[in-house]
Amino acid sequence: MKLNVPAIAAEQAQTRQQLLEAAGEVFAERGFRSATVREICQRAGANIAAVNYHFGDKEKLYLEVFRYSQQKELERFPQLRKSADLPPEKQLHAFISALLQRIFNKGDASWHGLLMLREMTEPTAALDFIVAEKIRPMSEHLWEIIAELLGCRVEDDRVPRCSFSVVSQCVFYCHSRAVVERLHPDQTFDQKSLDELAEHITKFSLAGLKPFRAVKK
Repeated sequence: MKLNVPAIAAEQAQTRQQLLEAAGEVFAERGFRSATVREICQRAGANIAAVNYHFGDKEKLYLEVFRYSQQKELERFPQLRKSADLPPEKQLHAFISALLQRIFNKGDASWHGLLMLREMTEPTAALDFIVAEKIRPMSEHLWEIIAELLGCRVEDDRVPRCSFSVVSQCVFYCHSRAVVERLHPDQTFDQKSLDELAEHITKFSLAGLKPFRAVKK
């Protein structure tokens, strides 16, 4: 009997994607160390040997999940990479808005932001790779925006510090969400609220950057 090679290849590609999606969910929920290949395969509806066949082992699967996540996020949030020729103020707003959308993403893709936050709080041996392949390109884009707003070179020490201050405002609302919702019940995280939050963080950041721009080195 003649094998249907295209059909077999399509089935393998589908299984691989199902494993990546399932692994992303499990890693985000349990962390790399507590996640098991067995649970990932069960959730993907795949044979227990599928991870070894497609990726080699759990560690290599973890790295591939981050590659897959980055690809999907850049398709959905291109603002996290260098954007069109816009004023730096608008680029900053677009970056902050995309970052908040990524962090508070709901639905099937919600694990993407949660996985990154978990890696930041529970770093693994893969962190160096993740920083180089995923975080650094996004950070370099923000640093370029901040440098333009400050009127200085990207290499200036003020640039990374101010950039970290911008990002920390976004990340705070995720890490401290339970407290925020109790102290300020009106702060929800639906689309309208995220749009308003992006506007606030942008205005707050632009105001905070002004005195640093005045400092001459």
